[in-house]
Amino acid sequence: MTAPLLDIADLVVEYPGKGFRAEPFRALNGVSLDIAPGETVGLVGESGSGKTTLGRAVLGLAPVKAGAIVYDGKDITQLGRRPRRALSSEIQVVFQDPYSSLNPSMTIEQILTEPLTATGSAATAARARVRELLDQVGLPADAQGRLPREFSGGQRQRVAIARALALSPRLIVCDEPVSALDLTTQARVLDLFIEIQNRTGVAYLFVTHDLAVVRHVSHRVAVMYRGEIVESGDGDRVTSEPSHPYTQRLFMAAPVPDPDEQEERRRARRALLDAERAASPS
Repeated sequence: MTAPLLDIADLVVEYPGKGFRAEPFRALNGVSLDIAPGETVGLVGESGSGKTTLGRAVLGLAPVKAGAIVYDGKDITQLGRRPRRALSSEIQVVFQDPYSSLNPSMTIEQILTEPLTATGSAATAARARVRELLDQVGLPADAQGRLPREFSGGQRQRVAIARALALSPRLIVCDEPVSALDLTTQARVLDLFIEIQNRTGVAYLFVTHDLAVVRHVSHRVAVMYRGEIVESGDGDRVTSEPSHPYTQRLFMAAPVPDPDEQEERRRARRALLDAERAASPS
């Protein structure tokens, strides 16, 4: 059996309390989760459930009090700044807001070449990589000379995805990456995530409040409530036959829009993932 790419065990995250002698706030309470290479694990819950905190902990942006985060067999729970920066070629992030996550004064080419040149790529190689990235996310080659404000929200998020892909990471933390987009654009961007995964084998931790979104992209789903995972399992089962009352409430708020189409897509993604796993060494 393939070892997990990411293995989170009994993770506890606490933030200092507000006010004099205030008790610390426990955002995560003993959370365990794993992600296989090339897999999408959807992390779903309402605002305040702790899902975003879990993604931030993986990125080294949250104060871990206890537990462990193991990436590719190495404990990264308390990495210092320098080794964490080196890990950026392996773990990347796509943030929620495509309007604020891109520097408005930089051209698309500058945005995409920045992580490449920072890791030692020559200028010629970086420019070639930018053209390749724009093609991968479905943007024209002439986009590289333009500014973020010249693009729609969906196009900006495609640029953000291209930036995350620049260093060919093995894991991307997707923090509510479509919540700021309209429904039609959401569907197109979600399909882009799936297409990229099928082509590159990248794994996703897909954080969202929307059960319909995780239903669309996830192989497995974990449901968070008040800092704990209350239900997890196969994406089809959790999103169609939830057992926990909290998940059932989320399910009632997100009915399946087209069951036949969703089922066909899920089967195709699962078949591809199974084939990739079978071809990988144990």
